[in-house]
Amino acid sequence: MENISPARRRTVLAALRRGTVPESGLDLLAVGLDRLAPAFDAELAACRAGAAAFTAIRGEYGSGKTFVSRWLGERAKAAGMATAEVQISETETPLHRLETVYRRLCERLATATDAPSAFRPVLDSWLYALEEDVLADGAASPEDADGLGQAVDRLLEQRLAALARTTPGFAAGLRGYRRALADGDTDTAEGLAAWLAGQPHVAAAARQSAGVRGDIDHFLALGFLQGLLTVLRDAGHPGLVLVLDEVETLQRVRSDARAKALNALRQLLDEVDGGRFPGLYLVITGTPAFFDGRQGVALLPPLAQRLHTDFSTDSRFDNPRAPQVRLLGFDQPRLVELGARVRDLYAAGADAPERVRALADDDYVATLARAVTGGLGGKVGVAPRLFLRKLVGDVLDRVDQYADFDPRRDYALTVSSGELTDVERQAAVGLDDIDVGL
Repeated sequence: MENISPARRRTVLAALRRGTVPESGLDLLAVGLDRLAPAFDAELAACRAGAAAFTAIRGEYGSGKTFVSRWLGERAKAAGMATAEVQISETETPLHRLETVYRRLCERLATATDAPSAFRPVLDSWLYALEEDVLADGAASPEDADGLGQAVDRLLEQRLAALARTTPGFAAGLRGYRRALADGDTDTAEGLAAWLAGQPHVAAAARQSAGVRGDIDHFLALGFLQGLLTVLRDAGHPGLVLVLDEVETLQRVRSDARAKALNALRQLLDEVDGGRFPGLYLVITGTPAFFDGRQGVALLPPLAQRLHTDFSTDSRFDNPRAPQVRLLGFDQPRLVELGARVRDLYAAGADAPERVRALADDDYVATLARAVTGGLGGKVGVAPRLFLRKLVGDVLDRVDQYADFDPRRDYALTVSSGELTDVERQAAVGLDDIDVGL
C-alpha cells in the first residue's frame, strides 16, 4: 500500500466515502477474485490477439457485479485495451435499440490514458498512427503537406477497404473527418466525429461533406462497432471490453420490447462467435432470476441454450471458463479482509498513520463488520458498500483528524434508512434506523 500514488489513493477513498464503486484502483480492493483472474486474463489475451470472447457475470443485487466488471476493465486497460460500461435501462439505453447502445458505448469509451469519452482522442490517435506509418515507409516527406495528405488518404483507403465493403458509411465518415481536420474545418470535423459516435441530429452540412446521410440505426450499429474495433486496433488499443450492465432490467419492460432485446443479445453473441468482432470482449451482468427465471433468457430458447451453465456442483468447483460466472458474495472473513485492506490503504496516506492502525486494528474492523452485517439482517452479501462507507467516513476520517477520538468509546453505528439502497433497505426491513452499539 505504500507504493500507491496519492491521487489513486484519494480517488478510491473518496468513492468509498460516498458509498460508490471506485472508477479505478479496484485491484486494491479485490478480495476473493483470485479464482477468476486466470480465466479472465486468458480471454483478454485472446482478444488482444484478434479473437473475441463473451462472459456473463451472475450475482444477486449487492454481490459485486459492477465491481467485478470494472475490475476486469482495469485489467484490460493495463494491457492497452479500451473499455466501455453501458447501463441497460428501459428508457435511456434499451437493449433492443442497438444504435443507442453503440452511442452510449462511444460516450463511455475509456483507455488507460483517456477518461470517457475517449472517442475523439482515439480517432486522432488513429490518424496520427497513419501519418507515422506513411513517414516510416518513406511514402512522403514531412515537409510536403500535400504529398503527406495524399499518402495518408491512400493508406486510409487500404486500411478501410474491408470495412468499406460492409459498412461504407463508417469509412466515408472517417475520410470526411480526416479531410475536415486537414482543411482546418473544426465544425465539420466535430460534427462528423459526433456522427461516427452515433449521436443523432448532426448538422446536415457536416454529413453532406462526407457523403453520408441520416442517423445510425439499429442495423448499422453492429457495422459501426466493427469499424470502431478497427480504429482502436490501428490506434494502439488491441481490443475493447464492452460491459452491458444490469441486463436484468429487461424483465421489467413490455413483452414486445423484451423479446426484441433478448433477440438483440442473441444476435450479438452469434456475431461474437462468428468472428465479426475481432478484439471484442463482451460482458453482461445480471441476476440469477434473469438467467434462470421465466421472464428472462428462458423466453428465447436459443439464447438460454447459449448461456446455460451448470451450477449444481459445489461452488468451489465453479468453472470460470463457462458462459456464466457465479459471484458468491462476501462472507464475514472476506468482509474483514476487505476492511483491513482499506484501513491499510488509508493509513498509508494518513496524517496520523500509527493512530489509524492502532485504533482501527483488525479486531475493531471485525467488530464493525459484524455490527453492519447484523443491522442488515445478517446478510453479509449486501453489507460491503455500507460497511466501507462507515469505516472510511465515520471511523478512519475521525481517527486521523482527532487525537482524542476512540471509535470504541466515541462511535456508535447509526444508519438512517435514507442512506440505504433498496436492497439494503429490504435487508433491514422494519427498521427506520439502525442503531447498533459497538
